[in-house]
Amino acid sequence: MNAAMRALLTENLKSLRLSSMMKNLENELRQAKENSIPYEEFLLNLSETEVRHRTENGRKRRIKEAGYPIFKPLETFDFEAVPELDRRLIRELATGEYLKEKRNIIFMGKSGAGKTHLATALGIEACTAGYRTRFVTGCGLTNELIEAVDKKGLNRMLKRYAGYGLLIVDELGYVPFSKEGGELLFQVLAERHEKRSVIITTNLGFGDWTQVFGDPNLTAALLDRLTHKAHVIPCNWDSYRLKETLKSQRRD
Repeated sequence: MNAAMRALLTENLKSLRLSSMMKNLENELRQAKENSIPYEEFLLNLSETEVRHRTENGRKRRIKEAGYPIFKPLETFDFEAVPELDRRLIRELATGEYLKEKRNIIFMGKSGAGKTHLATALGIEACTAGYRTRFVTGCGLTNELIEAVDKKGLNRMLKRYAGYGLLIVDELGYVPFSKEGGELLFQVLAERHEKRSVIITTNLGFGDWTQVFGDPNLTAALLDRLTHKAHVIPCNWDSYRLKETLKSQRRD
């Protein structure tokens, strides 16, 4: 390939915003020449670099947009510290099959047991698989919804939350909701029933959810939808964070 043709090809790749192909063009051309690589193989190799680049950029973008407070992938979870946890089930959930089946996951147990870590890790796996994901606390979500009502933007917000491939509601039960807040949260979760998956972390047993939502009938209706075909994972071991702290202190 002569210099003029190479310059034109580079300009075309730039115009098409194929930045990775443009960046790797010289290297791929050199390898193709040195190894007598056929044209079709050269084009395949060059295009694969663009695909990998865009796939990784998409993954990073989805993770950033999800709003995770801390990046905690599954490989950073210490399964040895909590032998009570069904490791096989968590690995199975990481494949994302529950998302295809529109099933929910509820992590239920003590504060510090690693529920948020597990929810975040599964959310990151969902982002990697191409799902748009949103992480929000129960209190944060209800505040957003109430504010949307005040600004006459509730329908737009309900549509946005209905569209996420996975919605993670963290710390449900730590703060009781107002009547309006409970009803609005019910709308979000009910709308996703059998359409999109939800992951919830909570420190309360189902019998105590009325303390959060107030209305027994609304609570019963919500639980009926959320628990339908859901994976309910008890996390009743001692604080995972406390164990980590004690382990760190022993090493020091």
